[in-house]
Amino acid sequence: MTEPLDPGARRAILAAVDALRDDAVHTLERLVRCPSTLGNEASALNEMARVYEGLGLTPRRVPTVPEQLAAHPGFSPPLVPYEGRDNVVAVHVPRERKGRSLALQGHVDVVPEGAADMWETPPYQPVIRDGRLYGRGAGDMKAGIVSYVSAFKALRLAGLQPAAEVQMQSVIEEECTGNGALAAMLAMPRTDAVIIPEPGPGLPAMYSAEVGVVWAWVTVSGRPAHVRDMQAGLNAIKAANAIAARFEDYQAEMNKAERIHASFRGVNHPVNVNFGTIEGGEWNSSVPTRARIGMRVGVMMGYTAAQTKADIERLVAEAALDPALKGATVKLEFKGFMADPCVFDMNAPIVTMAKGHFADVSGGFLRDYPATGLTDGRFFTLYQDTPVACFGPDAQEIHGIDESVGLDSMHDITRTIALTMAEWCGVEKAA
Repeated sequence: MTEPLDPGARRAILAAVDALRDDAVHTLERLVRCPSTLGNEASALNEMARVYEGLGLTPRRVPTVPEQLAAHPGFSPPLVPYEGRDNVVAVHVPRERKGRSLALQGHVDVVPEGAADMWETPPYQPVIRDGRLYGRGAGDMKAGIVSYVSAFKALRLAGLQPAAEVQMQSVIEEECTGNGALAAMLAMPRTDAVIIPEPGPGLPAMYSAEVGVVWAWVTVSGRPAHVRDMQAGLNAIKAANAIAARFEDYQAEMNKAERIHASFRGVNHPVNVNFGTIEGGEWNSSVPTRARIGMRVGVMMGYTAAQTKADIERLVAEAALDPALKGATVKLEFKGFMADPCVFDMNAPIVTMAKGHFADVSGGFLRDYPATGLTDGRFFTLYQDTPVACFGPDAQEIHGIDESVGLDSMHDITRTIALTMAEWCGVEKAA
């Protein structure tokens, strides 16, 4: 066990975080300029390697190899190849190991920007307005990564460093599989705790639980025809929509009160079925031959991703037998998330410590947040039994238009991580 943080060290660390505030904003701007959507994460990963080098650490690349991960229960079927976008990790090793080890983890991948013309300013050109930094990935979750990097840097500026091993992990595919986090976790020694500075629900919060998620893709091949003979054809787009409609009753069933875990009591509609993509058709005057829809299905505690997968298979098979789809070919694939739900230990020392430091530096509090989405925190909790403190800065419009992060909030998170790291790991004079 480490000793409580010395008041003088605490003052020095907070002063150092304040001194690094502008530097943190500039680092975030550089990261946001990296358009690190799925398959395009290399620029952000390279930037993180430079950031780690700037801390005096040696970055190391950790590949994501499906063949090595496929037997792990946390593995999800990948969407694209992994070549050229290896995760980046770095490790601080103290002169004398006195405290508890810590992993600081964050994902560099971002979701697509959507209709860029709807953004007030271009999504990958960061701009500050009214104390918020705008740009795709600013909140989800590049600001969080900058917070943990700046926290470590602040300890050094204060003449200190952690007296325990501190891992830093920048990973890919949090937004679609989590395989990057899985690969990095398995490649590194288990730590005593993990901090993941993911954004909360637009207010200060600590993740207390999160649903699981399954991604599936349904491709319908119909019977094409000229529009003048429309009744002779079978419209693949209409057929795909008919299949999607089958999930309305399923969604209602999964949200019945008796199915909802205690962590989510009071949360309206925690299990969501979303049809997020559709592709299909060839010509406005032709009955479309083929349509493909992508769905995301939530998984409540007490249920598993495997059971949800079986439900999807059953519903799609039943829909394919509908007389209205006679003559159509229906293909079902599972690519992307195959993730189980997770409950975090809100009594874990790393969680209570972080909550305490946040209250001290901000005057507010981190409320428990049962999330209807998911994070990489599940890997450490479900498969390593490692306590996770998952909390981050105030982010708005994540996955939407004009995503932004509050810079005052990011500063509070940086101060919280710096003090938590110092107390959790203990400190020694900087090398």
